[in-house]
Amino acid sequence: MSAARGARVSPLELTGWRIRLRTLTEDDYGEWYEVRARCRDWLVPWEPRPDGAPTTPEDRASFVARCAARERERQMGTGYGFGIFVAGKLAGEITLSSIQRGPFQNAFVGYWVDQAMAGSGFAPEATVAVLRFAFEELSLHRIEVAIVPRNRASRRVVEKLELREEGVALRYLEIDGRWEDHVRYAITSEEWATRRAALVETWISRA
Repeated sequence: MSAARGARVSPLELTGWRIRLRTLTEDDYGEWYEVRARCRDWLVPWEPRPDGAPTTPEDRASFVARCAARERERQMGTGYGFGIFVAGKLAGEITLSSIQRGPFQNAFVGYWVDQAMAGSGFAPEATVAVLRFAFEELSLHRIEVAIVPRNRASRRVVEKLELREEGVALRYLEIDGRWEDHVRYAITSEEWATRRAALVETWISRA
């Protein structure tokens, strides 16, 4: 599938209380670039990147290629990427990635939000929408979130949701050129079944 054709595929959408999650297309480039450029110093220190590698490309061609790659992952069932939209405005991104089937049935959630909208609860709301999709539509068994310990903004998201902390993985992932420890959080389908009503009521169904 070419990048251009990938941009025309019907988007996948998830809804929350204040947010809408939608797969990104080439038409979103201008808004995405504006947020990325304005929040670059806020985002780059937390992005996976080997030492000496360039930061995330922000040109249109690279963005279109990334949209096409995400669409291929979606078609194969190996990953899903969404823009987080608030009142029609792009507020960030959230991904359900590295989906593994067989006896594992596991995936990882990652997210970022516009610095100007941080602390407003949009990331927890988006996370609950993705958890509902992962457990109820994809029938996954376990979702993980791994966060650099000093990244307080990201840790507040999982703390608000009271996801179970599983400990610290030493030198877990190369972040902005450094091997960083990560605090690992997880929730299983059994935990989701127990906590679903409260999470959905608090973050998705509020009037």
